[in-house]
Amino acid sequence: SEKLYTASPGLVNGLQARTFGVWTLLSSVIRCLCAIDIRNRTLYHITLFTFFLALAHFLSEVFIYHTAALTIGVMAPLMVASFSIMGMLIGLQYLEVEELSQNKKKN
Repeated sequence: SEKLYTASPGLVNGLQARTFGVWTLLSSVIRCLCAIDIRNRTLYHITLFTFFLALAHFLSEVFIYHTAALTIGVMAPLMVASFSIMGMLIGLQYLEVEELSQNKKKN
């Protein structure tokens, strides 16, 4: 939290830092599960949503609440979330095509 919320570090306390850490752990578990079972559409959508949440969080901290500055500590998660969203949206199209082809084979 000290490297992220550099514009207003006084607004971050230990509880908020631990909550952020738990969120990071939870999103990591979800993303790992998706990587293991990439064809699970529900898990895929949940994983995609975690990246949207991360992007919205960091953008709001920089541009709305002004608690974070555009340093490398904030730019890195913004880039990861943005590129991951783009990649997952492209991958979602492949999952839909794969699902359609499997349905045709069954019929």
